[in-house]
Amino acid sequence: MSVILFASVVRARDGLPLSASTDHEQNMSVQETKKYLKVLSRKLEQLPDRCTLRRGPHHVNFISSLGVSYMMLCSESYPSVLAFCFLDELQKEFITTYEMVHINSAIRPYSFIEFDNFIQKTKQRFNNPRSLTTKVNLADMQTEIRLRPPYQVSLQELGLENGVNHRKDPAYKGIGKPSAPHQRLEPLTLTGIISCLLSLLCAGLNLIRGFHSVESLLQSDDDVSCVIAFFLGTAACLYQCYLFVYSTSWRNTKSFLAFGLICLCNMYLHELRNLWQLFFHVTVGALTTLQIRLRQPQSKSPDYNV
Repeated sequence: MSVILFASVVRARDGLPLSASTDHEQNMSVQETKKYLKVLSRKLEQLPDRCTLRRGPHHVNFISSLGVSYMMLCSESYPSVLAFCFLDELQKEFITTYEMVHINSAIRPYSFIEFDNFIQKTKQRFNNPRSLTTKVNLADMQTEIRLRPPYQVSLQELGLENGVNHRKDPAYKGIGKPSAPHQRLEPLTLTGIISCLLSLLCAGLNLIRGFHSVESLLQSDDDVSCVIAFFLGTAACLYQCYLFVYSTSWRNTKSFLAFGLICLCNMYLHELRNLWQLFFHVTVGALTTLQIRLRQPQSKSPDYNV
């Protein structure tokens, strides 16, 4: 049966999926071919703007324009002219609907998933050729494909001579799921930025007091443990800033441990600080810990069978 099975819109520079059809095709062959879409999405900038990948009973076709690629999966008997007319309609609608500044600044996968409504309607139309007679100028596309046929992508070019590589990528590249340690965090908030700056201020204050304690230690027999407490407090504040900016494993637990160390250091230094200074350092530590807890890795987007 000649049909379009799946379609998606992808940002070319990094393979970020912007929208996709919400099909529920359970055929194993279709699911396996969809994996090639993920591989292609990582190499879009290296390929011509109109390509076809032939894989068993299915074809993957895509076009690229203005930094956005439009990809589709269809049965091998589906006419190429209809396939590229379909992609051309997706391209025209997407570019006129969304501004490039929003496309280029998108962070989350499927930021324009509402475009799926147009994909679904267009797919249904192109799966019923009788409804296309007055809406699509097939002659123009036939001429264009004859003059400039789509580039035939080989599995060797994708490094897939032995099939899809199931290796997990160390960072987010395309439609695949990123590994946890390098996963993107939620966008920064004003409160989070302020808490990070205050934490850096506390680290600086601890560092200055630590150097002064070292000077006093060299001139007299002051307790070396105070020096250690100041420097440990500095390290804990800096580590909280690191945890706020970067995603790591056991991130929340580490932030609570760092906050506990800040509290212990300030308890030990209570004779060298007044009540307001102690309150400031502990409060900033607690606020930064809260912001680390709130700024979680971005949740995995719905699969949409991609």
